Amino acid sequence: MGSIAKAAYDSFDYQNIFNANRDTLVGNPNEIAVGTSLVLPCLDGRLNFDSELNAISEKEQAKHRDSRNANALYEPPVKFVTIDDWAPFADEELLGGGIMTRLAQTALRRGGNDRDSEFFSINDSAAQIDILVPTGAMDFTSAWMVPDCAKLDLLSPASARMCTEFDATLPAYEVAITYVTLTDNAFAAAKTYDDFISARMCRPEGWETHMLEEQGLSEPTVTMVRARTSMDCAQAVLDGTADVFVAEIELAVDHFEDLGAADQVAYNQSLVEVSAFRYIIAKSNPRARVYIAMVNRGLTEMRETGEWYDIVSSSLADFNKSRQ
Repeated sequence: MGSIAKAAYDSFDYQNIFNANRDTLVGNPNEIAVGTSLVLPCLDGRLNFDSELNAISEKEQAKHRDSRNANALYEPPVKFVTIDDWAPFADEELLGGGIMTRLAQTALRRGGNDRDSEFFSINDSAAQIDILVPTGAMDFTSAWMVPDCAKLDLLSPASARMCTEFDATLPAYEVAITYVTLTDNAFAAAKTYDDFISARMCRPEGWETHMLEEQGLSEPTVTMVRARTSMDCAQAVLDGTADVFVAEIELAVDHFEDLGAADQVAYNQSLVEVSAFRYIIAKSNPRARVYIAMVNRGLTEMRETGEWYDIVSSSLADFNKSRQ
């Protein structure tokens, strides 16, 4: 997939291709069978030159706006909390607040829903799941990856909490998790997860590590480097204080391009997992099942009408424009 993206867009970031071929690329996006037909979207995310970004979304907004029930009883807004300055997923400077914000807001107005939402941003990931959501100060945290709960014995206590204390919606946005090293680092040649044994692997503080734990990559098998931010993880790879940066593909590509180091790093071609960002709610929330059902109904309708892709592609186009 990286090779296809490089040939088509001169960038290793293949998230746009994955978004346009989500149903086809259900497994490892680097394992594509010969003869597979892929849609290559335009650079700005449009599926063809005749389509317009936001066209489906604007049509759906108008349809649902006209059908809103003005006499409905008041229901308090569903409250979401997310990390601050997390582009392109959540950022007040971006169109509609970023991908995850727009998807949640829209889901609560689709699938038979008619509910408002409020979004709050903080710069402390841990506080979202340690305090704000468990106490009911916020309903959902946006957004987290959920571990494989069948592998509880491999998970750290922090990762296991996602299974025992929280419930999650359907996938809102799938990402490809990649492993980035310097081109001359010994771990650049890793073909299996066992090849990462003894590596120094960087994830930002408070970010999920279950994708490593599920493969047996936890301390002391590997050394976890916990940087303050994802950009700090990218810098740690360049500085040699970490061997591997574990991140979603578009974030990793953006960071190394911003650092002027795109030609210094290698993206592992063998080990890629597709994981999903979901909205997480505490099991103790008395409205948990109702709210999850609402978001799920909305996300399902958005997938069926094409509005999901419209929101995602227009949000990414807005993000890319902001970086020019």
